[in-house]
Amino acid sequence: MRILVVGAGGIGGYFGARLVEKGEDVTFLVRPNRYNLLKENGLRLKSIHGDYSFSPQLITADSKAASAFDIVLVSTKSYHLKQAINDVKPFVSEGTMVLPLLNGMAHMDRLVSEFPGQVLGGLCFIETAVSSEGDIVQTSAMHKLVFGEMDGSKSERINKVIHCFEGTKAPIIYSDKVMEDMWNKYLFITVLSGVTTLFRSPIGAIRESSGGLDFIRTLFKEVESVMLAGGAQLSEGIIEKHMATVEAQASGMKSSMLRDIENGQETEGVHLQGELVRLAEIKEINVPYLHAIYQNLSVYELLKNER
Repeated sequence: MRILVVGAGGIGGYFGARLVEKGEDVTFLVRPNRYNLLKENGLRLKSIHGDYSFSPQLITADSKAASAFDIVLVSTKSYHLKQAINDVKPFVSEGTMVLPLLNGMAHMDRLVSEFPGQVLGGLCFIETAVSSEGDIVQTSAMHKLVFGEMDGSKSERINKVIHCFEGTKAPIIYSDKVMEDMWNKYLFITVLSGVTTLFRSPIGAIRESSGGLDFIRTLFKEVESVMLAGGAQLSEGIIEKHMATVEAQASGMKSSMLRDIENGQETEGVHLQGELVRLAEIKEINVPYLHAIYQNLSVYELLKNER
């Protein structure tokens, strides 16, 4: 199968590289500056699961020669989604499958509207960074991608994707409940990014402070109540499972959103916390902790834009 990965950053670059390493036909759709850098240096992966370097197949949005692909893997930030959709349209045909790996859930309706009947469910668990030299650096044990049909069916096309993705160094796993998996992750990252950005702190100090775990648990309950009111699919007992994960995390763990703030970059607050605040208002659910977190992110964005 011919795979198009939108972007060659920490997520798309990592999983795309693992697929190339396995021997799959992968092309990366990148911006001109990234194109030039990768043409010169290649794509270099530095990982505790094994380094890998290669000369990637590359195209840009204005490439005319490339034909449609079988799978388009979208791993952009939410605020780049509109541009990503416009960029990939020339490379999508009726039989193309679109596999998004974005955080949150708001992007799914947009993608389904643009590519009806072609969108799969997808999510990933990984911590990566792109170095100043353009290398993808991955230092944590977790590097998993999960995918499946949105309705949970074991379709003919999903069997082809399973065959294509299996056998890579990174676990790329089929799920018959991928939408539930996506909601579970959305719940977790909303809370984790929320508390670490609100307190500008790694998880350890928040967790160990007086009342810290109670604060985190209350926020989980607020977010869960909003999601369920909106029809979300969440696993039974998911808060206790997520709390156990929080308590087991390394003290120095920072959310990617906190790292974005520390680097003066744009956040996904509108896409993650903002969507839930909006839904809470519609459903008339009182969520004071979530409101405080989103207000904090809104102030950050305002100050950042004034600089």
